[in-house]
Amino acid sequence: MKNFRKLLCLVFCVSLCFACADFNEDVTSDLKSGKYGSDKDGDVKMVTVPFKAHYLGTYMPNGDKCDANIIVDGVGEGTHVGVSTVHFDFCILGASAGGDSIFYGNTYAYILADNGDTLFITVEGAVVSPPLEDHPDYVVNYWRDPFEIVGGSGRFEGATGGGWSDDYNSTEDNNSHHYWEGTITMLKGKR
Repeated sequence: MKNFRKLLCLVFCVSLCFACADFNEDVTSDLKSGKYGSDKDGDVKMVTVPFKAHYLGTYMPNGDKCDANIIVDGVGEGTHVGVSTVHFDFCILGASAGGDSIFYGNTYAYILADNGDTLFITVEGAVVSPPLEDHPDYVVNYWRDPFEIVGGSGRFEGATGGGWSDDYNSTEDNNSHHYWEGTITMLKGKR
């Protein structure tokens, strides 16, 4: 039984390594190789690199920005932001005629990196029910909408970019689940 536990622990650890490896592997190896970053003279330049992030959001008490105000704070990680937090403050704009979509917008959102640098984001779209056939059974509703990077502070000052969200709510918890993929254009090199 002891050997079985050790084997199970080893399999779990190896699986965890492989699961995490592809998240940053390409970007990390490209950054280490000097593919992105400063030129040969060490000058700062703008580069466009892949951006991926995932967050587990917690719905917070409503704010007073609009009549149907939703606030979500989340924790997770992403390329270029590392382990970080995300904050969404948005308004429900209305529902579709059939009631299968709820539109949201007027969003104030940002990602706060662990060193305090901030990446500002805007996103709007529709929360759709029922889920698609490619969703697991526990997905209640989803939103796959474009996001845009609109600047930031610290290393994200002047950043631009964007991509698509692949987010959902679940019957397994009261959280929102966020998976984003796109590109970010930002300064690299010695400043």
